[in-house]
Amino acid sequence: MNTFEKIYRVVRSIPPGKVATYGQVAFLAGNPRWARVVGYALHNNPDPVTIPCHRVVSREGKTAKNYVFGGEEKQRQLLESEGIVFETDGSIDLIKYCIKL
Repeated sequence: MNTFEKIYRVVRSIPPGKVATYGQVAFLAGNPRWARVVGYALHNNPDPVTIPCHRVVSREGKTAKNYVFGGEEKQRQLLESEGIVFETDGSIDLIKYCIKL
């Protein structure tokens, strides 16, 4: 299994209504130093329907400024449609919504 496949497998496992950070995905995919690689893999996501890259956020709980499938606002809409509530500063409460390692 190549690096991107490992990343996509982890992202597929994030349930609706939850998020993971790039660093968490990297760690679960096998290398905690792959956070930037996770971003690159998600930017090249071949199937956003089955690989829910909108559920991956920054370590500050922020959406991706360059979310490739419709922009930052689209990512926010997708997360809100799953019940995630954003704080007034535009971040997500990671204690509440982040997957548990």
